[in-house]
Amino acid sequence: MAARQHTLSSSIASLHGDEQTVGQPLNKAEKIALGRTRVFGATGTVLMGIGALGAGARPVVQDPTFGVRLLNLPSRIQTVSLTMTTTGAVMMALAWLMLGRFALGKRRMSRGDLDRTLLLWVLPLLVAPPMYSKDVYSYLAQSQICRLGLDPYRVGPATGLGLGHVFTLSVPSLWRETPAPYGPLFLWVGRGISALTGENIVAAVLFHRLVVLLGVGLIVWATPRLARRCGVAEVSALWLGAANPLLIMHLVAGIHNEAPMLGLMLAGTEFALRGVDSARPLWPRPWPRARGQWADWAPLGMLLAGSVLIVLSSQIKLPSLLALGFVTMALAQRYGATVRSFLLAGTLMAGLSLAVMAAVGSASRLGFGWIFTLGTANVVRSWMSPPTLLALGTGQVGILLGLGDHTTAVLSLTRGIGVLIIAVMVAWLLMAVLRGRLHPVGGLGVALGGTVLLFPVVQPWYLLWAIIPLAAWATRPGFRVAVIVVTLVVGIFGPTANGDRFALFQIVDATVASTVIVLLLIAATYHRLPWRPLDEEEPKSDGAEQDPLPTGQTPQPAALPGAYAEYS
Repeated sequence: MAARQHTLSSSIASLHGDEQTVGQPLNKAEKIALGRTRVFGATGTVLMGIGALGAGARPVVQDPTFGVRLLNLPSRIQTVSLTMTTTGAVMMALAWLMLGRFALGKRRMSRGDLDRTLLLWVLPLLVAPPMYSKDVYSYLAQSQICRLGLDPYRVGPATGLGLGHVFTLSVPSLWRETPAPYGPLFLWVGRGISALTGENIVAAVLFHRLVVLLGVGLIVWATPRLARRCGVAEVSALWLGAANPLLIMHLVAGIHNEAPMLGLMLAGTEFALRGVDSARPLWPRPWPRARGQWADWAPLGMLLAGSVLIVLSSQIKLPSLLALGFVTMALAQRYGATVRSFLLAGTLMAGLSLAVMAAVGSASRLGFGWIFTLGTANVVRSWMSPPTLLALGTGQVGILLGLGDHTTAVLSLTRGIGVLIIAVMVAWLLMAVLRGRLHPVGGLGVALGGTVLLFPVVQPWYLLWAIIPLAAWATRPGFRVAVIVVTLVVGIFGPTANGDRFALFQIVDATVASTVIVLLLIAATYHRLPWRPLDEEEPKSDGAEQDPLPTGQTPQPAALPGAYAEYS
């Protein structure tokens, strides 16, 4: 047993490697290639935004494009719109892949270069219709239920608002009768948005996208700081995490509340670990009286502020509360990893969590009803969830063998086993952090990764729960390759045409057309974009010694070595 634990510990630790070296700045040719890659990806997101006018998750009523000549055209040629959306998404994903050449090599782009690239790729999607999901309309309906003074944890959109309400009409039929599965903080914010926008769908959607952007901003702020704490290059972590196509496609374009959840969780983890890792004691004695002595209490303030942010993130979606467990173990480990320190840290954080949850529930007047609706999403049979996939496969085998359809019974069993494995795995990781064998950020990423894989329901954007914190900690090439493969496969093939109902022939036609267009684009830009690995050789500096030129001959610019010449 001890040998197995050691092997598991070694395999998890092997994900992390030292990356303390600071990359050199890009040379002129690489900057040109970076600029072209940035434009290529931005062109992709522009195509996504235009295609979303016909292939996006447009509202059933109050569609602002209805009756407008130019804007209404994509909805009349849906196959073309779907082709544009798919082509744009593939272009953006490929541009992200090429961008990795400037984030993982010996010479790296600056933080400003990456920030500008991410901003340029996101801008075209800010005014586009929601894409790949209609969840945002459920947000609007549940927020309106709160505004009317009803309990969103007891009634669904159809019961609370009526089937003919403008918000209910755009909610997928699967969710019209179900109560809200989200925490009170998110519904509280949604109620405020509903009070500002009334029943204006377009305005409400844009305000929810603003909330998402605030969450993305927190992710961009926290990820490089957590990476620096773990000895990982900031640009590498940002590229793999914050600039990930899944974030752009699903959190920004799809408008999912994972953005504020992850933003608050990561920012809270950074603040809390600042307090834990501070050289000053958390509880200085005696109580400071002089004005300058208040700085001695900064570590405790950081710890408490970060912990509060983590608890607030759990009031959007509960899984982010795992971060508080790893902060607790880091705190107990700092004070000796004894039973006493474990109990004190656990009591402190448990009390703080309950206090913050009670405050949010009381202020929002929603209480703790969210506890009873956590399993609402389990009605979805997600093929991306291994426990669910196993049950569905077993059920089909039983039907083929003439044993009857026992899918529901097997589903309860496999999902229960998955939850049990999650509990055991998280407990083991918490103990590894307590003993100092594992960094809290790494433990959080691995725990969320296991949770996502064994969760009863898995959506493409759930993968970001694990990808972003792991991007700030894990540096092994094998891990990065796995994330790249998963991102490309899920990002390109995962989204379904769920904005509108498309016929099978439309999906096939759009897929074939997008493939042909992308292949032609690769051929046309093969010598102008960094499709191939860049030459690592440094160009000759201006001050290098050169052979003297013959009399009367003017000096010519030095040729760029290797592949660089093709980007000039």
